Amino acid sequence: MNGDDKQIVVGRRTVLKGGAFALAAATAGISVFVPRHSNAAASKVVIKYDWLMSNGQIGDIVAVKQGLFEAEGLDVEFSPGGPNSATVPPVITGDAQLGQFSDSAQLLLARASGVPIKIFACGFRMAPFAFYSLPKAPIRTVKDMVGKRIGIQPTARYVLDAILLKNDIDPSSLTITNIGFDMTPLMTGQVDAVTGWITNTQALSIIGPDRIDLMMKDTGLPSYANVYFATDDAVTGHAETLAKVLRAVAKGWAWTHEHPEEAVKLTVEAYPQLDLAVELKTVPRILSLSFDAATGKDGWGSFDPVALAEQISVYDKIGQFKSGAPKLEDCYTTEILDMTAGDRPKIA
Repeated sequence: MNGDDKQIVVGRRTVLKGGAFALAAATAGISVFVPRHSNAAASKVVIKYDWLMSNGQIGDIVAVKQGLFEAEGLDVEFSPGGPNSATVPPVITGDAQLGQFSDSAQLLLARASGVPIKIFACGFRMAPFAFYSLPKAPIRTVKDMVGKRIGIQPTARYVLDAILLKNDIDPSSLTITNIGFDMTPLMTGQVDAVTGWITNTQALSIIGPDRIDLMMKDTGLPSYANVYFATDDAVTGHAETLAKVLRAVAKGWAWTHEHPEEAVKLTVEAYPQLDLAVELKTVPRILSLSFDAATGKDGWGSFDPVALAEQISVYDKIGQFKSGAPKLEDCYTTEILDMTAGDRPKIA
């Protein structure tokens, strides 16, 4: 589920390869990281993404453009997703060495279905998903939903069910309506709240400055987004490759934190369908999702297994796991985080 990006229309899949470093070096006015070494025979790595490349992958894109993957001896190719693209199969077959889900719940559901994949890092500290309302019918807490009309995408309905369960609220105490990905139903008074990704600056702009946001982190339901995963076999047999990828990506996000405007320019250069002005407005929000007190302590990409356990418990109670809940220990590994602990920047 990546509602922001689903509003971007792209005619064909765009793939960014590691060779883009030379293009970045020629960009006037943008400082460029020069890798300490270069490998003529770099190892090819494909990263399969859940959706189209956008602001949520800005640090990954910077890692390519700044030669950070190259410095790790990797030739990295991004394989974006899309409306008819499946994220898991290429990783399972080995066509991609790792993948990224939009939300940690996707990994838990896949694991419960018997897919042998594990989380090894999380790019966003929380899901960018939020509920948006107006002062005439404000929803500042989950309790405020009682008696209100909530518009939500059908694919996200289970998230609302989990939030209501977590807060001991009867679903029948509110009116739930299926909507698409635009915010019009809120503005026309059809509903009291709409849902979507907080990083979708352009779509949210129609609501205006009085918009009230209820973020996932404030609902009591844990969540991680931009979740990096690999197969059990890859974690066991190719941990060093995964560690190289994570080191480079983490440094890309650190560079983005230090040079946000330059990072946006590199990203829009790589993916011209993105709007420079919109992305410049959005990057502070992206960084707020990527860094917090926990990343200041444990480094970018870290996550708390306790939060995953809580997600499993809540989703199990609402019947999301048709074949039974997955075992927590099967859903994640901290090995790759441990291998890169000294290299992942600690930024709050």
